[in-house]
Amino acid sequence: MENSNILYEVKKNIGYITINRPKFLNALNKECLAELVEILSLWKEDSNCRAVIITGAGEKSFSPGADINVFVEESQRAIGGREWARYGQIALQYLENMGKPSVAAINGMSMGGGLELALACTFRIASENAKFGLPEVSVGIMPGWGGTQRLIQIVGKSKTMELVLTGEAIDAEEALKIGLVSTVVPATDLITESERFLRRIIKNAAVAIKLAMEAINHGANLPLAEGMTLESNLAGLLCLTEDGKEGIRAFTEKRKPIFKGK
Repeated sequence: MENSNILYEVKKNIGYITINRPKFLNALNKECLAELVEILSLWKEDSNCRAVIITGAGEKSFSPGADINVFVEESQRAIGGREWARYGQIALQYLENMGKPSVAAINGMSMGGGLELALACTFRIASENAKFGLPEVSVGIMPGWGGTQRLIQIVGKSKTMELVLTGEAIDAEEALKIGLVSTVVPATDLITESERFLRRIIKNAAVAIKLAMEAINHGANLPLAEGMTLESNLAGLLCLTEDGKEGIRAFTEKRKPIFKGK
């Protein structure tokens, strides 16, 4: 389906989202974020959608981040900057915690809030011409949509400090080297490779994927003992599900499992 800011559709169990503001290099405004949450909320409950690919319209830019006109307007209000940061955080938290794997197919510039959107995805696959950066400090501000928090979990404290405090951009090869992206491919192969990557995951049981993601996402912020308790609780819950029972039966019968909803 199509609307003014985002193109979206579901094909063969994968949901496709394209940020559709090429005249603004796919900069994100409030409407984009609201539409993103609306689409994801529908897909969260749609068993036909097993995974999500997010990319940007055109060949130059995934997204440069927040629409500068919106940011300027919001920052002029009392605590407006903080509220704008929280608005973006809520939208990206929904993406991160929807229980279905997502790939940011990064087709060019991914800066500021655009990189923070990519960081909220489960995986990141980049085209060879992609650029990455959090340049906020160069204009006297800092990342506000989760960049400092998610990036440190992905690339570590030292590299996060470097990227955030210098505000300098890195290319796709450097992003691959530090673990920011999983794969770098030619631009023509970006969506195909993203699909191939996700199909390796969605061949497995949907409920197992959902709860495993929950264990990883929440466990990363817990002390080890609490994370282990969370893991055992979720693992035990899975054993009681139809998919869990089918998987155990199939293992004992030496056959491939047939999971519900596949």
